[in-house]
Amino acid sequence: MEREEALKLLEDKSLDLKKVKEIFEQFREDKEIVGLVAMNLSLRTSVYDREKGKDPLMTQLLIELSEVDDMGSRWAVAKNPHTPPHILEKLAKDEVNLVRALVATNLNTPKHCFYDLFNDEKIVRDGISGNPNAPLELLEQLANDKDKLVRLRVVENPAVPKEVLRKLKDDPDKDVRKAVEVRLRG
Repeated sequence: MEREEALKLLEDKSLDLKKVKEIFEQFREDKEIVGLVAMNLSLRTSVYDREKGKDPLMTQLLIELSEVDDMGSRWAVAKNPHTPPHILEKLAKDEVNLVRALVATNLNTPKHCFYDLFNDEKIVRDGISGNPNAPLELLEQLANDKDKLVRLRVVENPAVPKEVLRKLKDDPDKDVRKAVEVRLRG
């Protein structure tokens, strides 16, 4: 297959996964194509329908893509709802903060990973604060984070109980206070 044909085919998110794998294997050294393979897999999934696109071949491709040098590909793997927990565990130690932040948002991330991610930089803590599967004790601590956006995401997290929300009623930031008011009303 010619490179141009592969590029064109990967634009189609309904392309048979066997064909996607074939393209990946043929062009494994081509960063642009590898990135488009990752994006193709990402477009097949939905944060609203976690079963959409689930397929053993997708999982195999995600595992292989987690090993590539391209940060964009690892980024797509980190956010994909079909990425296996053991791959997320590995990506939680990635050198790129955005990859770690996306691992923190992924509902498949193993609970123990959140504890290491908790001590990471703000963008990663922000990812944890919005994840309903994050340990409650960490969400409670993030409710006191110095960054208002982290606190705001804690308020918006549906797993955060009302008693934690009530503690944020008097937050110094008006946006956080308003979000608490809306959540407590709803």
